[in-house]
Amino acid sequence: MDMNELLRVCLNSLISITVLFILTKLMGKRQISQLSMFDYINGITIGSIGAEFALAEEGKAIYAAAAMTVYTLVCILISYSTCKSIALRRLFEGRSLTLIKNGEFYEKNFKRTKLDINEFLSNMRTEGYYDVSKIELAVLEANGKISFLPKAQYRPLTPDDQNIKVSEEGIVYNIIIDGKLIEKNLKYAGKNLEWLVKELKKQGEEDINKIFLATCDMYGKLSVFKKSGNKAPGDVWV
Repeated sequence: MDMNELLRVCLNSLISITVLFILTKLMGKRQISQLSMFDYINGITIGSIGAEFALAEEGKAIYAAAAMTVYTLVCILISYSTCKSIALRRLFEGRSLTLIKNGEFYEKNFKRTKLDINEFLSNMRTEGYYDVSKIELAVLEANGKISFLPKAQYRPLTPDDQNIKVSEEGIVYNIIIDGKLIEKNLKYAGKNLEWLVKELKKQGEEDINKIFLATCDMYGKLSVFKKSGNKAPGDVWV
């Protein structure tokens, strides 16, 4: 085994991972969320070039790095363009298509998107809908996800439907995570260490290390979840 060659591959791999991380950060969070068709192709290509980067011969790694940079710059340019132009957005990301409306199936859109009825019904069940007759609107989004709107009589009842006024929930701050105090979050919650110790004593907890999670809501309510040494119950999701 050539140790110099092995060290070179290891170094290239480390550089490749670093470059991929930096380029992904530049492309933004959309690259790791629901991908458009262009994002999908671009992500696969950059990943493939990154693998070539790791195994590139001496002196040729710079070409792989240049290729990854070009792909990234093009991706950033297109992302910017799609934010400014509806036409370009439809070109690169596609457009949403109506599949069902008021009980009517749009067969042309099913054929256009290569979506068969069995796949549609599977997506519908995944979203918790088992009866097509209860669906008022179904839309295939540009990212491939299907959005469903149930008919009015089958929608969940909301407080607004009954003219019930509900309190705002606001932010819940994680004060203790796995036995460690998050002082920054304690400060954001408008509390101090003295308050925390007092509240923990009220709940019979004095050792922070034994607390798995403790949260504080906008009303100053402290919820404490202790670590459990008990064996987890058997898996019932079989």
